[in-house]
Amino acid sequence: MNITGIKVREIFHGTMVKALVSITINGDFTVHDIKIVEGRAGRLYVAMPSLRGKDGVYRDVVHPIGSEARQALETQILSLYDEHLESAYFPETAVVDV
Repeated sequence: MNITGIKVREIFHGTMVKALVSITINGDFTVHDIKIVEGRAGRLYVAMPSLRGKDGVYRDVVHPIGSEARQALETQILSLYDEHLESAYFPETAVVDV
């Protein structure tokens, strides 16, 4: 998977959801509404876009197939988020060409 762009679209304060992110893959395919979520003990993780089924269970609409792809995606998204937090400059949106 070749992530060619990451855009932090919206930042949230005081909620478990910290940001909404969009990614572009190979310059041809975009995925919106990826969430950066704060879990237990303050650990951040990436949640893929999901919808609730008729049975009430949420299922990812799009997601990496293998653990290596998921890890690469999480690492790139969370690194961008951390860089901006550490720089004390975090605009409403941040676009990074990877």
